[in-house]
Amino acid sequence: MPVKMCSQCILDTSIKSLELDENGICNYCRQYAEYAEKTINRSSEIRHKEFNDIVAEMKERGKNNPYDCILGLSGGMDSSYLALITKEYGLRPLVVHFDNGWNSELAVSNIQNIVNKLGFDLYTYVIDWEAFKNLQRAYIKSSVVDIEVPTDQLIFSALYKIARQHRIKYILSGFNVKTEQMLPVEWFYTYKGDYRNLVNIFKKYGTGKLPSKLLMNYFDQQYHKKVLGIQNISPFVYLDFDINTVRQRLQDELGWRPYPNKHFESVFTRFYQGYMLPVKFGIDKRRAHLSSLVVSGLMTKEDALKEYAKNTYSLEEQMADRDYVIKKLGFSSEEFDKIMREPRRPHEEFGSDNNRTIIQKVFDKSLNAYLRFIGYPLRIHKPLIKTI
Repeated sequence: MPVKMCSQCILDTSIKSLELDENGICNYCRQYAEYAEKTINRSSEIRHKEFNDIVAEMKERGKNNPYDCILGLSGGMDSSYLALITKEYGLRPLVVHFDNGWNSELAVSNIQNIVNKLGFDLYTYVIDWEAFKNLQRAYIKSSVVDIEVPTDQLIFSALYKIARQHRIKYILSGFNVKTEQMLPVEWFYTYKGDYRNLVNIFKKYGTGKLPSKLLMNYFDQQYHKKVLGIQNISPFVYLDFDINTVRQRLQDELGWRPYPNKHFESVFTRFYQGYMLPVKFGIDKRRAHLSSLVVSGLMTKEDALKEYAKNTYSLEEQMADRDYVIKKLGFSSEEFDKIMREPRRPHEEFGSDNNRTIIQKVFDKSLNAYLRFIGYPLRIHKPLIKTI
C-alpha cells in the first residue's frame, strides 16, 4: 500500500493509528478540530471571561499566602510565555524549575532572565543524579518508546509536593493546544503518571534503589488531587496565542533566545527526539509539532514540509550529543549501539495502574463517597494538563 499524506497536515499512513476519511483528512486532524471547537475556537470573550474568573479565584484563595499558584518553567517557549502572561494578570507564582541534570546552557540563561526581569521567586528542584540516572538507564534498556516518562513523572510529583508544602492549590501548565495537540498514540505512552509501569520497568532493568520518595503512587496522586484539591490549569486553553507575536515579545521583553526545535531546552530531550526516536523507532516528532502548527493556522503546510525536510539538527551536534549522553549515563558505545538495535517493546508489557486493582477500586469509591458526604468544595477546571 502506498503511503498517503493527510490532506490537511503532514502526518501520513506510515503511522499505524492514522486513518484517512473520504476527504483525505486524518483522524488526528478530526480530533484536533473537535477538541479545538470545545476549547480554543470559542469566542475570545467567553474564553477570556472564564480565565479572568479562574484568576480571581486563584487570587482569592491565595490572598493569605505569599503565592497564589505554581508555575513550572522549563525555559521553552510555552512556559516562558506563560510566565509573562502570569505577570500581566497580577498573579504571584512560585516558579519551579525541575533540574534533572540535562539543562542546556541556553535554557539556564533563559530561565534566569525570565525570573530576574519578572521579579519572581525561583525554586529549583534538583534531583539526586545517581538515582535519576539509574531510572533513565532502565528505560533506555527496556526499549519502550517513551523514555521521557521518568522526567514527566518526577516533574508531576515535584510540583504537587511543592504545592502541598506551600499550601498552594493551583499549578499552571504550559500545555498548548496549538503547538502540541497532534501526537500519534504510538509515539508516546498515553498514561504518563503510571507509577506501576515505571516501577516494573525499573525492577527489571534498573540497579540500586528506586527513588520512590521522589515519586507519587496512585494513592498519593488521588490524595493530592481530590483531598487536597490541587488543580492543574492550562491557561492557553483560554488565551490567544500567535507564535510569531509570542516569540517576538519574549525576545524583546525578556531577552529570551529561541531553540532550534520544540523541547530542545534539554540536552537529553534534544538527543532523544532528534536522534534516538528517528534512528531506533522511526519516529520524528517534528511531524506532529509542525502538524499542530498547520491545523491551528500558525504555519502553512508548504512551510511545514520545507521545515520537515531539514535534519532534526546537525549531524555533528548529534554525534557530540551521543558521546556526551552515553558517557553521562554510564553506557559504553558498544552497549548503547546494541540497545539501539533491540526491537521496540510496548509499555503495556510491564503492567499499568490503568488496570485498577480491587483495592484501588474500593479506595476510589470510598473516597468519592466520603467527599460527597462532607460536601467537599472541590472545583475542577477543565481541560486539565494533557500528559499526566
